[in-house]
Amino acid sequence: MNKLLSSIILCLLASTLLAQSDPQETPQWRPVYHFTPEKNWTNDPNGLIYLNGIYHLYNQQNPFENKWGHMSWGHATSQDLIHWTHHPIAIPEKIDKDTTWIFSGCAVWDKNNTSGFCNNGGCIVAVYTADQPNLKKESQFIAYSNDRGMTYTNYERNPVIDLQKRDFRDPNVIWLAKENKWLMTVALPHEHKVRFYNSSNLKDWMLQGEFGEEGDTRRIWECPSLTPLPVDGNTANTKWLLMVSSGNQDAQTGMQYFIGDFDGRNFTNNYAADNKMFVDDGSIYYAAIPWNNLPDDKKIMIGWLVPTKTETYPWRGQMSIPRDLMLKTTKNGVRLFQPPSAVVKTVVEKLPAAKTMAKKNLVIDNKEMVLNTESTFNANVNWIEADFAIGSATDFGFKLAQQKDNNGKVVDETIVNYNTKTSELSISHSFNGSVTEPVYTTTVNPMGDTLKLEVLLDKSSLEVFANKGEKVITTLIFPDKNATQFSAFAKDGKVTVESLKVWDLGN
Repeated sequence: MNKLLSSIILCLLASTLLAQSDPQETPQWRPVYHFTPEKNWTNDPNGLIYLNGIYHLYNQQNPFENKWGHMSWGHATSQDLIHWTHHPIAIPEKIDKDTTWIFSGCAVWDKNNTSGFCNNGGCIVAVYTADQPNLKKESQFIAYSNDRGMTYTNYERNPVIDLQKRDFRDPNVIWLAKENKWLMTVALPHEHKVRFYNSSNLKDWMLQGEFGEEGDTRRIWECPSLTPLPVDGNTANTKWLLMVSSGNQDAQTGMQYFIGDFDGRNFTNNYAADNKMFVDDGSIYYAAIPWNNLPDDKKIMIGWLVPTKTETYPWRGQMSIPRDLMLKTTKNGVRLFQPPSAVVKTVVEKLPAAKTMAKKNLVIDNKEMVLNTESTFNANVNWIEADFAIGSATDFGFKLAQQKDNNGKVVDETIVNYNTKTSELSISHSFNGSVTEPVYTTTVNPMGDTLKLEVLLDKSSLEVFANKGEKVITTLIFPDKNATQFSAFAKDGKVTVESLKVWDLGN
C-alpha cells in the first residue's frame, strides 16, 4: 500500500470515527413547557423556594457533560412555572483530595435569622448532602445566600450531621411553627428508613425519631419530604404526607407515599404496614419535592422525569409539570390528589383563540376522530382536557403522536386508553400495529358517569391525569418528527366527549 493511499484511508477512518462520536441534536424531543437545562445532564429538583414572586428551581446538574457526574446545583427561576430563566451554577462541586459532590437537598427562607447568616432581614439557607467518594461517606452540609439565591457560601463548620455512613442523604427541611423549630427529614436508603431531626438554628441538629420498613421496601429509599395538608380542604383535619422515592425503575414504583400523623418527633402511618400507595403509576416520575415558602400555605411539587435509553442532545433530563398537592377522602380512605398546578393552568388558559380548540358533545361511534390538521395542533405540544361520558364503548381515549404511511396505515402511535369493563386506564406504544413494552396501567373509577382526563404531551414527555389528579401516569415517548397526528377514539360502541379543550403550547 503506497503512502498516499494509506494517508487517504487513515483520513477516511478518522472522519468516520469523528462523525460517529459527534452527537446529533434532537430538537424534535426538546420539551417546550416542561423545564430542561440549556445543555448537559440534569436530575433531581433541589432547593425549591418561592421568594418575592419568583419560583427558584435548583437541580442536580453536570456542568460539563451530557451524562451523570460532577454533581452541582444548577439554578433557574420563573414567575409562572413555564417560562424559565437559566442562571450560573449556584453551588459547584468541590474538587480536591476530599472531592465533594453537591447532592440533593432543599432551601429555606430564614426570615428571623435563626442561623445568624443573614445580613438584611432574612436569607436563604440551603441544606444538602455532601457526597464525598474518596472518604466513602455522605453527610449533611449547609450554605447560605444573601443575594436572593444567586450565590452561596458554605458554612465553615460543615458537616452539620455526620453519621460516617456511605449512604445518608437528601435532607428536606420545613419550619414547625408550633414547636418553633426547623424539622429535617432525611433518608437512610438501604435501611428503608427516614430520620427526623430538629434544630433552632439550622446548624445544630438533634435526632427526634425515625420511620421505615413499611410500604414498598424492595429497593432503596431516598429524596423524602414531609408535608402537612388539610383533608378535603378542612384545616381542622390535617394529615401529614410523607413521600419517598423508592429507587425502582420497574413499572409503577418510582415514588411512594404514606399518610399519617406527626407529633414533632415521630410519624405514624394511618394504614397497614404492608399497604403500598404510589405517587405516579408510571416508572419515571422521581425525586419530587414541594416548594418552600409559598404564599397562602399552598403546596406545589415538581419531579424529575428519569431519562430512558433514548439519547437527547444537547441536554438530557427534564422536569415534570408542577403539581398541586391535596388530600381527599375516597371510598378507600384518604388519598393524594395532584392535578397540574393552578399556577401553570392559569397561563395555559390565557392562550389566544388561535391556540385553543373547544368542542362540545362529540359523539364517537367505534372509530377515530382526527383532531388536528396540517397547520394546527400538530407539533406534539398539546394540553388536552376532556370529559368523557361513559357510553356503550368498551374502550375510548386518545391516540397521540401518530404517523401513517401513504396507504393510511398507522406506523407509530401512543395510545391513552380507558377500558370501561375493567376501569383500567393505560398508556401503551404501538409500532407497526404491535404494542411495545412497557405498558403502564392504573385503576380509576368514573366520577358518576364521567371520566375526566387531562393529557399533557410535550414533545417527549406524556403526563396523563385522571379525575382531577386522583391518578397520574407519566412516561417518555420519542416519536418521529413526522408523527404529529392526534385523535380521539371509541371501540366497540359509542362514547360522548361532553367537553373537549385543547391548547397548543408550541412557540
